[in-house]
Amino acid sequence: MTNTDGSGSEQLSALRRLVAASLLPPRADRAGHILALVSDAAEALTPCVTVGIILEGGWQDVGRRGRGADRCDVESVLGSAAGKPVTVANMPWAWAFAIPARVPGCLVVGAAAELPERDRGELRALAEAAGAALNNAADRVDDRAAAAELQTAELQTAELQTAELKAANLVLRRRTEIHDRLTQVALRGEGYEGLATAVYALTGRAAAVEDCRGNLMARAGPGQLPEIKPADRIDLIQRATASREPIQANGCVFSVALLTGTPVGVVKLADPDRSAGDAEHMAVEYAAAVLSMEAARVQSLDESHARARRNLVLDLVAGRDGPAVLGRAQALSYDLSRPHRVVSVEAGSRAAREIDALLHAVSRAAAAARVGSLLAARTSDVIVLADTDAPWERFHAGVNAELRGTRCSIGVGGRCEGVAEFPRSYRESQLALRIQRAVGRAEQVTVYDDLGVYQVLAAETDMSAMEVFARDWLGTLLDYDAVHGAQLVTTLGEYLESGGSYDTSATALSVHRSTLKYRLRRIREVSGYDLSVPDTQFNLQLATRAWRTLQALRQA
Repeated sequence: MTNTDGSGSEQLSALRRLVAASLLPPRADRAGHILALVSDAAEALTPCVTVGIILEGGWQDVGRRGRGADRCDVESVLGSAAGKPVTVANMPWAWAFAIPARVPGCLVVGAAAELPERDRGELRALAEAAGAALNNAADRVDDRAAAAELQTAELQTAELQTAELKAANLVLRRRTEIHDRLTQVALRGEGYEGLATAVYALTGRAAAVEDCRGNLMARAGPGQLPEIKPADRIDLIQRATASREPIQANGCVFSVALLTGTPVGVVKLADPDRSAGDAEHMAVEYAAAVLSMEAARVQSLDESHARARRNLVLDLVAGRDGPAVLGRAQALSYDLSRPHRVVSVEAGSRAAREIDALLHAVSRAAAAARVGSLLAARTSDVIVLADTDAPWERFHAGVNAELRGTRCSIGVGGRCEGVAEFPRSYRESQLALRIQRAVGRAEQVTVYDDLGVYQVLAAETDMSAMEVFARDWLGTLLDYDAVHGAQLVTTLGEYLESGGSYDTSATALSVHRSTLKYRLRRIREVSGYDLSVPDTQFNLQLATRAWRTLQALRQA
């Protein structure tokens, strides 16, 4: 999908055009018009080419860019291939998306590279909307054909004006009324409230729209609808999903809305005496179809909103866009005028490969600790714009708990008072992480403001003096480590940082006390230093910190 923040509105427009096409007066090429809209929408919403569409077993060459492909160009696109990758001549990647119409089909697209999951999700939603539009168009053709036949019968003979004919006309008008009213709900974007109100107006019965967990999203009409126990709800959803038709249970008519085969909501209609007829069942069934479209619209808008927030974070820490980011933040109802800190969160190798899991863990922990709500995931880390001086250790523990088995490292940058300072705070958060790794204390929280002498050393623009100082004091130990693969410099740094404590140093180095004592003896022998002299201790500690700072800066 093209990386613009307006893709949600584009998808909504595409869905509405499909619905509108299905409502137009029937004509010979109505299905072809809908398929052309599907092709245009697929290519507008994602970086793909529509190869063609299979419907009723026939190949439809509807690619907007005039590929002129035919069925022999595509291998294995029928039957079980729907919803799977396919092979298309001269296409590095291709996929067949199922169109769940009354006569099943599939949308075949190709691309220069594999599309990400969010783009494939939009194409699946588009294919489902196409199926609903084709079914609706077919229903209207059938209804209008039936109406024409009935009108002809009326003209041919008055004797045919029987009670049965009048009843058929009444059913036909009722069905058309239901279709037209609920389709207007979708076209106008009336949402859950509009859908529940329309069902109540059409049936005269209390109606409700709920999510799959039973949370009420909208209701209309007098009285209360019966409550459904969680265990019974799971069973009802499974039954309704399997039947693909409304079912009667617990004093309600019950229909499930599906999006890419997954239940996303429920439409309920009061029916305590089991008197609901075909018209009521029809209203609930079509309302569930409209609910599926609304769920696709909401999902697309949510993804677009999340993408806009992510892009804002990345542009802020990169120093891009200048004053324009203030307008973008205002459009997202986010206040950038408050002081912030940029926080960088990294996790172990497993979590780095599962960046979405890390993002969700950080998001939940940030909400619990009230760190901030503006986040962005990158290849191997997550950036948080913290609008408060949060309890960082609590935040760190929260992320670790959410990751369940993987520990994270957190770097907290300095305070920003304005948009121009975000890049500096971001660099400081990254430096805090690198210093954390350099001193051998990863998987902790490091606040840039607490780095002390490391902060002063890292701010030095001329690294040569620092390197000469570190080499003068540590040169023999560094050479020894390089030749023997030892860790004398690391051991010396931990020993000095602990104030000469054997137990603390051994624990930090994960070695036995006897091993620590042996290394300290080798340090004295190799370097010739007396570690009991205060001035020597001071200069060696400063030298080890300078060396660690150089290591951290070189990682950048």
